[in-house]
Amino acid sequence: MQTKFSEDVIPLSDLKVNPGKVVNHAKDTHRPVLVTSRGVAVLQGLDDYENIKEELELVKAIAQGLVAIKEGETSDISDVKKQLGL
Repeated sequence: MQTKFSEDVIPLSDLKVNPGKVVNHAKDTHRPVLVTSRGVAVLQGLDDYENIKEELELVKAIAQGLVAIKEGETSDISDVKKQLGL
């Protein structure tokens, strides 16, 4: 999902003129579109947004788990199995 600045950066006026084209570009290329107008906004396809959000949540959970392990917050496997009813 590497941004191609020659294709993926557009002025707000382009979005106003043909929003469907811009949305389809983001959806079809699986790359975000950077919309510029005194700053930058990002437009991306819904599937790509949801995938990135899920990946971020997974990375956060892994990081939290690693911190818990480092701080000694662990459980025996037998206790975990009991809690899960296994």
